[in-house]
This record gives sequence, structure tokens and C-alpha cells, in this order.
Amino acid sequence: MAVAVQGATGQASREREPRPGIVQRLRISYSKYWYAYAMIAPVVIVLGVLVGYPLVQGLYYTLTDANSLNVGRQIGVNHIPDSFTFVGLDNYADVLWGPGSYDRFWSHFVWTVAWTAICVCLHYSIGLGLALLLNQKLRGRGLYRMLLILPWAVPTFVTVFSWRLMLADGGAINGILGTLGLPEPAWLSEPLAQKAAAIIVNTWVGVPFMMISLLGGLQSIPGELYEAAEMDGASAWQQFRYVTLPGLRNVSSTVVLLGVIWTFNQFAVIFLLFGAGAPDAQILVTWAYRLGFGQMPRDYAQSATYGVLLLSILIVFTSFYRRWLARTEQANG
Repeated sequence: MAVAVQGATGQASREREPRPGIVQRLRISYSKYWYAYAMIAPVVIVLGVLVGYPLVQGLYYTLTDANSLNVGRQIGVNHIPDSFTFVGLDNYADVLWGPGSYDRFWSHFVWTVAWTAICVCLHYSIGLGLALLLNQKLRGRGLYRMLLILPWAVPTFVTVFSWRLMLADGGAINGILGTLGLPEPAWLSEPLAQKAAAIIVNTWVGVPFMMISLLGGLQSIPGELYEAAEMDGASAWQQFRYVTLPGLRNVSSTVVLLGVIWTFNQFAVIFLLFGAGAPDAQILVTWAYRLGFGQMPRDYAQSATYGVLLLSILIVFTSFYRRWLARTEQANG
């Protein structure tokens, strides 16, 4: 009986003991893992300088009317101080609901979403087809892999400028179309043809990454699964549907997410292909650059507002995408 009372008393005293505070827990954690903190400190500092500071400054600019005329600058020995004013959320309201907001934001938003969806679908489908082909035992498979990786290995600006020459009036693409008796679009001047040209070039640039990633996923699927499916009488389509696609689920979810983020922010292809022209083919990120650096006066506040909206859209998409993947994996067991 005494032992039981003593045990209960000890348990109660342990429950009443205060938990260590945040400072104390940080000290304990630092004393145990100081080496890890020392290793990641340079990375944290670099990210803070290259990412954190510009992001905070951009967020601040979205709350002002900053432009190239009222931002502080140095002219010789004279320093002109900042003269912009705080406007709160007026920039967001102007971009989303202000006069001409459809032409300035929503039309580019719709095109950016369509461009991203089309390009990622083409990247994945073509990349998967090539990965399935290269996963077979073909003679010269290594040579084929090297040739198919070239569009990814070549610098983007070289690839885009090469395509720009081929898509120009009198270029190789229209020459081939003319030889076949097909229409010769003005790829770099007609609005619809400009969008098609942007999709073609970005597909050429993005397929190799999907192909290599999915090829690695295919090679990680155990061959015993295909043998068992074949013994059960499964057709080639059934093997692809019930063995290949489930085996690629983890790889596919990752590369599709990365593809969406990269394509949504694909600045180089649009900018190098059209420059400051082709307003209908400009996606949100290139339109934001045009506002901040491609006009006079440069509208830093509006450009930063576009950047924050882009970041918010991608964060929301990533959150919903990850939740959908988690539910799908849970439903599939």
C-alpha cells in the first residue's frame, strides 16, 4: 500500500514539473546539434541575402507607389532620397479589380495557366513515351539517350535563338511546311501563332528532363512485377496501367510539380523568343518584368505586386496538389 502511494506521489510530482522553456530547449538543441547548425549557417545566410532580403523589399514595394522617378538614387556625389508614399493594398486592388485589369492581369493569368497546363502535359506524355522506348533493349540505346538529352544540355538562350531563326519568315520550319503544301504561319507576329511557337519551343526544352526522370523511375520498378503480370495473362496495356503507372507515382508527382513551377515561371523562353513584343503571348512573369524594367517610368510597385501574386498562386497550388496526392495515396493504400 505504501509503495503504491509513493509511486502515485512520484508520478504526480513528475506531472507537475514545468516543461523547459523555448530558450532552454534551444540551448539544449544547440548543445547537441551545434555541428549541424554550423554546417547549415552559410546556406541560411546566402538564402537570406539572395532570397529573403529581395522578397521582403518586394513585399514592401507592393504597399507603395514606388517607381523609377521617386526611388532614391545616387547621381554623382548627390543623393536623391526616396519620395514614394505608402498606399496600402491599393496596388493589389488595382491589379485585380482596377480599370483594365482584364487586359493587364487576368488575360495574362488565363494564358499562363493554359500555357503551363499544355506544356506540362506535353512534357510528361512525350517524356514518358521516350522513356518507355529507351527502357527497351535497343541497339545504340546510349547514343539515343545522348541525342535526346542534347536539348536539355544546350544553354536555353542558344536553343531559343536557334528556334527563333527557324520560325522566322523564310526560316526552316516554314520552308518545310511550304514544301509539303501546308500553310506557313507568321510564328513571330500573329498572336495565335506566337502562342503555338512558345509552346513548341518550351516543349523542346522541357521534354528531356521528364524523359530522364521517368526513365530512372522505370528502371526502379522490379522486373518480377511484369513477369507476374504476364503470367496472369495481362496485356501490354494492362501491364502499363496496373504496373508501370503505379510504379511511377512518386516520380511522376515530383516531376509534374517541378514542371508546373518551372513552366509557370518560364521567363527565358518567352523573353528570348519575343522580347518586348507579342503582348498576347506574354505570361505573368514576363509581364511583371516588362512593368518593372521594360518601360519608362519603371513601375516597381506594380511589378513587385505581380511577383507576390505569382508566389501566392504557386503556394496555393502546391498546397492543394500535395493534399490531393496525400488523399490519393491514402485511398490507394
